[in-house]
Amino acid sequence: MSYPALHEYLDRLASGASPSSSLSVDDDGEVHGRIFNCRLGSVFHPVRELATGEVVGYAGRVRGVAAEDVDLPLWKFLDGAASDNESVELDRLCRMLHAINFFRRPDAGQNTLYLNVHDRLLSAVSSNHGMAFRRILDALGLPVEQVVLQLPAVNARQNWMLNYVADNYRRNGFRIAVKVGSPSQLPSILGHASTDAVRINTLRGVSPADLTQSLAKAAALNVNILVKQADATGALLHAAGRTGACVLVQEHTGRPGLPRPSRNIAQSQRAA
Repeated sequence: MSYPALHEYLDRLASGASPSSSLSVDDDGEVHGRIFNCRLGSVFHPVRELATGEVVGYAGRVRGVAAEDVDLPLWKFLDGAASDNESVELDRLCRMLHAINFFRRPDAGQNTLYLNVHDRLLSAVSSNHGMAFRRILDALGLPVEQVVLQLPAVNARQNWMLNYVADNYRRNGFRIAVKVGSPSQLPSILGHASTDAVRINTLRGVSPADLTQSLAKAAALNVNILVKQADATGALLHAAGRTGACVLVQEHTGRPGLPRPSRNIAQSQRAA
């Protein structure tokens, strides 16, 4: 699908007619951002349905563009150097960067774009934080309904903050995912937060019975479960089949732009 307002903006940016000083376009058409003397680009990791291996979305991640920044863990580096306001600026810059680089590609289609929200943003933003990103997408003519914002995990005492931020994003048209460390945190998240997906950091040490119970609860609430490729095991596939839960797997291979489809997850598991 073509987005005329986005491509008009990219033309102005490439010609130098745009007043933005934090964004630029390289010879391949990729947009880069600049902050703290770092030049940033986008990498997109495929998100697949576990059962079919079909690509249904991409997770945007920031990368260093310059040779000296390629392996730099940008967020870890900047966490100690940036103030709350600077962290919010970087967080918003990264999401804008990923949205532009994702939807500028003609093969973006109806795929979902998963974007992280940094944990420092939860306590540093103003009352209507979702409106700022919504206005950017609206100005560029981009579909907010294809964007899922991944909120960081919080402890029980911060649940109110998570709900506050999530509710604001929802009122601005975004879908919401919440990160948790393990399936044991699912009941707490599903019990108080209205979310479209839960991203589980690891399934290590989880028994098949507990995994099935967690997926059953998610299925009952129509909440998708997102896991890492390394956790896409036969036990998970079996539990998903028993409960009817929609399990998505995020691969950790990617390149600037949209990655080419890689090996079918479901096929590789059956072969194993």
